[in-house]
Amino acid sequence: MLIPILSILLAVLPGALIAFWIYRSDKYEKEPWFHLLVCFLLGALTMFIAREVENFLETAAVDFAIDMPSMLFHALIAFVVVGFVEELLKFLPLRFYIFGREAFNEPMDGIVYAVMIAMGFATTENIAYVAYGTWETAIIRMFTAVPAHAMLGVIMGYYAGRAKFEPHKRFLLLMSGFWLAVLGHGAYDFFILQEDYPSLAVLSLVLLAIGYWMTIRLVRREREKSPFKDRA
Repeated sequence: MLIPILSILLAVLPGALIAFWIYRSDKYEKEPWFHLLVCFLLGALTMFIAREVENFLETAAVDFAIDMPSMLFHALIAFVVVGFVEELLKFLPLRFYIFGREAFNEPMDGIVYAVMIAMGFATTENIAYVAYGTWETAIIRMFTAVPAHAMLGVIMGYYAGRAKFEPHKRFLLLMSGFWLAVLGHGAYDFFILQEDYPSLAVLSLVLLAIGYWMTIRLVRREREKSPFKDRA
């Protein structure tokens, strides 16, 4: 009984810690708890939708790509079935639930809300993986998949934050954030999924390192640009 409980705690902990970190990072003008919670829950909901859509598309892809080279098939799965589907489902609540609300009143908010959605998704996904895996699975994902979702959320949220306050470039900026997240997600999964060149899996760790650097840089930059800084 102790091991399953430990596994669930390990599954929940990284998403909770990252959500708390991004909340604390927004130090000049905190977001309403209600919207943060709704974004987290919407992210969790999208995971269940993603699972069904991905299962359907993967089955279709196997039939469609029966003679496709292995690397091309894994690219199809990574970039389209997983990357596109998951990032689209995380983008929808960001764009259609929180983007137009009054609480979204500075560029940093795009990052905060996008990460909350991503952590809802990642935490639920983590619980699903650990439920059928082991505590070792939870440990590995604590340092890989969950932070990767957060980093992709930061990228998407950064562009959403800019789009909110640059209406003349709104569509371009929103699409830039979305497609960069898709490409980043797809590349990360592709390096893990492809089987032809096992050494390429190391590149997923390189992407994580780059993502970590970008995340810290973007969060710090957007926080310090806050129009509420002088009122803190």
